[in-house]
Amino acid sequence: MITNKFLYAFLFIGCILTASGQDRPNILWITSEDNGPHIGAFGDTYATTPNIDKLASKGLSYINCWSTAPVCAPARTTIISGVYPTSTGAEHMRSQTQLPAFMKMYPQYLKRKGYYCTNNSKEDYNLTKPGKVWDMSSNKAHWKNRKPGQPFFAIFNHTVSHESQIRRRPHKAVHDPMKVRVPAYHPDTPEVRQDWAQYYDKITEMDARVGKNLQELEEAGLADDTIVFYYGDHGSGMPRSKRWPYNSGLNVPLVVFIPEKFSHLAPSEYQAGGKSDRLVGFIDLAPTLLSLVGIKPPPHMQGFAFLGHYEELERNYNHGFRGRMDERYDLLRTTRDKRFVYIRNYMPHRVYGQHVQYMFQTPTTRVWKRMFDDGKLNSAQSQFWRQKPTEELYDLTVDPDEVNNLASDPDYKSVIQRFRSAQNHHFQRIRDIGFLPESEIHHRAADVVDSPYEMGQNEDLYPMEEIISMANSATSRDIESHQQFVDGLGHEDSAVRYWAAMGLLIRGEKGVGPATAQLQKAMREDTSWSVRVIAAEALSNHGSDATLPLCLDTLIQAADYRNSDVYVATLAMNVIDQLDEKARPILEKVKNIPTKIEGYPGRASSYVGRLVSTTLEDLR
Repeated sequence: MITNKFLYAFLFIGCILTASGQDRPNILWITSEDNGPHIGAFGDTYATTPNIDKLASKGLSYINCWSTAPVCAPARTTIISGVYPTSTGAEHMRSQTQLPAFMKMYPQYLKRKGYYCTNNSKEDYNLTKPGKVWDMSSNKAHWKNRKPGQPFFAIFNHTVSHESQIRRRPHKAVHDPMKVRVPAYHPDTPEVRQDWAQYYDKITEMDARVGKNLQELEEAGLADDTIVFYYGDHGSGMPRSKRWPYNSGLNVPLVVFIPEKFSHLAPSEYQAGGKSDRLVGFIDLAPTLLSLVGIKPPPHMQGFAFLGHYEELERNYNHGFRGRMDERYDLLRTTRDKRFVYIRNYMPHRVYGQHVQYMFQTPTTRVWKRMFDDGKLNSAQSQFWRQKPTEELYDLTVDPDEVNNLASDPDYKSVIQRFRSAQNHHFQRIRDIGFLPESEIHHRAADVVDSPYEMGQNEDLYPMEEIISMANSATSRDIESHQQFVDGLGHEDSAVRYWAAMGLLIRGEKGVGPATAQLQKAMREDTSWSVRVIAAEALSNHGSDATLPLCLDTLIQAADYRNSDVYVATLAMNVIDQLDEKARPILEKVKNIPTKIEGYPGRASSYVGRLVSTTLEDLR
């Protein structure tokens, strides 16, 4: 018989072992907002980042880490779910969808394993939380609040480097603006230099906060028991980094430190101060976390664990995307290997630098656009304000600023074909539902199944190959495909019809002219408001003056969410705003469009109002 004395001794020893982290590692994530690999340890000599550099000197730095999305909410959505937002319908900025009932967010798996999970403090997911996710999520959340001996997973997120901080004035400069490197796509002006230098100042402030997090761990005697990750959440807050799925918008610093006692969880390449060129990304973080604590990642997670018990082989490509950015619609897919970045633009008729209200608060954005309007930019600097090509290909080894597009160079034909194939395989593997208009992502799911993800897995609800095939044809600018789009307007699936109308729009007068009758019919009768809006856009931009009043009437109806929904209303207001003077006849009606929208996610419901304000200001 075991006496109470021996039992207490046994329990006491067990508590010591647990408290000292002998059995399971603690995991600390330190994250920072809106900064790429502008860190000393990643080779940036202008940066002042002693604390991150020290961490990197003890750990492993991943130089090819991608955030998957170049803006915060969809990037965090990728991390928390372990599933691409393009699979869950959550790719659009500040949208709101839900996961299937069988999926959980990664802290829920960790909590089942006994971990105390805290988030200090930003969530910002495009997914509704499936129950209680965190033990604590606030600016008071801390690993210190756990039970004695309990292993922890803790996040500390630093916002001091956020886009909003690089434009705050007055600011006392620390980094010399004259020594900053201005990328080839930006004009070299005092405003641009100040924004870039201030960005580096904010990175230094962020680094100091990282140092405090690490010092706190040391002082608690937990450094030897804790695996530490540091990473940025996407590229810098400067325009053409944040919101853009170039390498400049997706490449982030990732440093991982694994204490000696948990060396069995490290990859074979791990060594103090080492650098890994393995392709990793935010899609891999959830499965990697589970792998570190001994949980086999569930099969629905779409990334690959790169550490721990269930480490997987490296993949050949990283994938990223761009959807709606605040109030402006766009659709891009991007893929990279260790040398090239490939981008497919599915709305090439829209300029790169659409007027996102938040982005235009940055001085660099305003001076950059003003110089373009005044004809004072070179070709590389001007591209951001022009329509996009269908495809882009950049060789990062010689063109790190991604300004020399090789997509039409015959010497790279085989490279383009390889990346097209890689993207198509990716679409198939994850069932990318981003080729649906945003409104239909919600409606198709709500009508039949519980979540957009499940809708996307159902071929009857989402005939993906037909839809993506039409999208690829629509954006190819191949005039010979004209009849395909005319026929496509009669297809039974509304998303195929949407892309057929888009194909005619992209081709301008050559596409719209011969298809005027079919587009008019679609604008009047189609059951999908999204199709009607694109047909109206095509006719109002490239049709005859006689069709304009009917186009404007269709658009103003669609812009009232009570007739359609908030996503269609946002799409319609995008079109109205871009019509400029052609929209003047409906100016008074624009003033009366409802901008207080009930029943939709808070920030998404504000985008119609932003567009109304921009339109009225332009027509003033």
